Amino acid sequence: MRIAIASDHAAVALKAELRDWLIEQGHEVADLGPETDARVDYPDYGYSLASVIADGTAQFGVALCGSGIGISMAVNRNAACRCALVSEPLSAALAREHNDANCIAMGARLTGPDMAKACLDAFFSTEFGGGRHAGRVEKLSNPSC
Repeated sequence: MRIAIASDHAAVALKAELRDWLIEQGHEVADLGPETDARVDYPDYGYSLASVIADGTAQFGVALCGSGIGISMAVNRNAACRCALVSEPLSAALAREHNDANCIAMGARLTGPDMAKACLDAFFSTEFGGGRHAGRVEKLSNPSC
């Protein structure tokens, strides 16, 4: 699986741990930065993540900031992205199954590494359910449907 991961300064350490763990799991991971914990603006990294999802460079995205809220909002500005803010595995699985989420967001100040890994495992091991959910998901990118 091709996964892109990005964060702001508050989540650099969690990003590095998750990136390495995803690589160990056999995924191809593009780290979009930042490289240090020097202050940066989360929208810049959210927009970069959204861009590689939209152009197909990555199949899935992992967005991290202090709370996960700001960067998920930035990612969701791109109509090609469905970024779900999660804090535990059930919401991560439901984001894939019901919403066909292609990005997952978490807050480094709220979610520890073990829980974040459990969320990623649930997210990446769950398929979109389609069916009754398909029309709703289509409306996320095309409100006129």
